[in-house]
Amino acid sequence: MAYLPLITCIVAFIFAVTVLDQYFARRKAFQLLWAIGLFMYSIAAFTEFYSGVFGITDLMLRLWYLIGAILVAAYMGMGTIYLLMRRRAANIIMSILGLASVWAAIRVFTVNIDITGLDHLTGIGVMPIDIRAILAATFNTFGTFALVGGAAYSAWVFWRKRILPQRVVSNVLIAIGALLPALGGTHLTFVGNLNVLFIFELLGVIVMFIGFLRTKEVFGFFRFPLIHGFKKIEEKPAGQ
Repeated sequence: MAYLPLITCIVAFIFAVTVLDQYFARRKAFQLLWAIGLFMYSIAAFTEFYSGVFGITDLMLRLWYLIGAILVAAYMGMGTIYLLMRRRAANIIMSILGLASVWAAIRVFTVNIDITGLDHLTGIGVMPIDIRAILAATFNTFGTFALVGGAAYSAWVFWRKRILPQRVVSNVLIAIGALLPALGGTHLTFVGNLNVLFIFELLGVIVMFIGFLRTKEVFGFFRFPLIHGFKKIEEKPAGQ
């Protein structure tokens, strides 16, 4: 199971690059926030892999708490807020999230901890209760509600209007995929089994990725910047 997070890390990184590529082409705020959230997902999975194979370090524990336990869901959910809400309202929420993120980073990286004898990343008995319960719970509740709720709402809108059926399936898959890591985290909180979290994280990012790729728009628009440039050169008439 120690290498399972490495697979999650790789899948999340590829997913993040794919979404970032869409942002470079369309310059939509929600795409940038989703890409940031997915890169965080990848980093968090890497800390799990590193800690499982090489042992827990002070840096890996702090990174896991800040990025994996606190920020990742919030920033992916923030992307959905930019997609569904008016820009002004989304900007206000983003400002609050940004300030809260700075405070979370300061709190996580300045608290005194002793990892001697620690054999799992939950940090129970090491991290203060305000980080483990209040910060993590608040950020994750916000992010999961925004991401899952937003995807479910979008699926319902497309289904009700009987348009873009591929978007219905896509959003349902994204909602399910976003819910899986949250369920894994809940299981970890009450049971303390990291293996279940690792499985749910991998399944979650795979299902979300499938949902993202399920839309016809992605297949019709997907490109990488350099490849896109080469295609332009190849399409020029002969002699130019």
